[in-house]
Amino acid sequence: MTKAARGRLFFANPGPTNIPDSILRAVSQGTVDFMSADFLKLYDACMDGLKRVLKTKQHIFFYTASGHGAWEASLVNVLSPGDTILIIETGYFSESWAQMAEALGIKVQTYHADWRKGADIAGLTAVLEADTAHTIKAVGAVHNETATGMALPLPDVRAAIDAAKHPALLMADTISSLGCFDFEMDAWGIDIAVGGSQKGLMLPTGMSFTGVSDKALKAHKTSTMPKHYMDWSAMIGRRHKSFIGTVPVSLFYGLAESLRLLNDEGLDEVFARHHRLGEAVRAAVKIWSGNNGPQLFCLNPSRYSDSVTAIMMPEGTNGDALRAVCMERFNVSLGGGLGPLSGKVFRIGHMGDLNEPMILGTLASVEMALEIANIPHTKGGVDAAMASLAMGQ
Repeated sequence: MTKAARGRLFFANPGPTNIPDSILRAVSQGTVDFMSADFLKLYDACMDGLKRVLKTKQHIFFYTASGHGAWEASLVNVLSPGDTILIIETGYFSESWAQMAEALGIKVQTYHADWRKGADIAGLTAVLEADTAHTIKAVGAVHNETATGMALPLPDVRAAIDAAKHPALLMADTISSLGCFDFEMDAWGIDIAVGGSQKGLMLPTGMSFTGVSDKALKAHKTSTMPKHYMDWSAMIGRRHKSFIGTVPVSLFYGLAESLRLLNDEGLDEVFARHHRLGEAVRAAVKIWSGNNGPQLFCLNPSRYSDSVTAIMMPEGTNGDALRAVCMERFNVSLGGGLGPLSGKVFRIGHMGDLNEPMILGTLASVEMALEIANIPHTKGGVDAAMASLAMGQ
């Protein structure tokens, strides 16, 4: 029989994330009529607040679904069977989006990239310029690849599309970036922004959304993909402009509180905090990497993720074994490797409701686990993280 863990679980998985106590209290709101005046006032405020986080003045559609549901909505509402989407390879989640598109009868063209270095933007421009018939109807880009700890510069992707004078829609997965580091839907020319509740917004899993540009809404009118529950045409005529069915009222009470917390801290300060915590984790890993120890999976410093760090294990060791030590000995939950990276990496999430002591506690547990599991490394990672945080970087 497993002994009950004492103390609070340190949840350092890269999503779902820690839920602040005030949001937990907010979602405990009893059931109300989602057509009542009071709820509609709160709903409208949430819509406006989320637009401020997405930095858009265009359209938002909500779904009772995880981020995968919003992925599907992004595809079925603007594309037709046989259309081509160009997916920029970033890792496990770009591959998953591509697999979904193929299952829906959409042709997928992958712009391949090294998972540790990231996509070459100049090459992307060349691919789009070569598509003189404009067969590619959309470009799919994962803003932050949770599996690899690497961000993709979306303004550069938009610049590549514009340089090629290509009319393709730009779809961006913001699931693990929104509310963690900057995302500007309108300024960056994003046509569809896919988001979810359970990461930077610090909510329970179960609600997702798409930000939709006027250009994407125009493309929707010619889409022949089968759809019903996620059909924007049906949604836009409803009072909530979303939800073919019951509205998840409790999650909107939580979203209102999430938006209040983000607003009170200030988005720029939220982004600075995520960067500061991400830098501390990276400082620790760079020390541990001595003596042929664990190292940062991302080899491109300009694309380090400020919401999650993926850490490659030394040859002959297993990330899941290290995670087990952290969980069993210290009640610290780390993320594992996904797909081909299973067992080869572990991941530390530093997004959402986190502060310096929480990160330091996680890093101290990992450093102890490295010693316990006899994994090669250089000691002093926690000291490096402390120094980074003390400098306020």
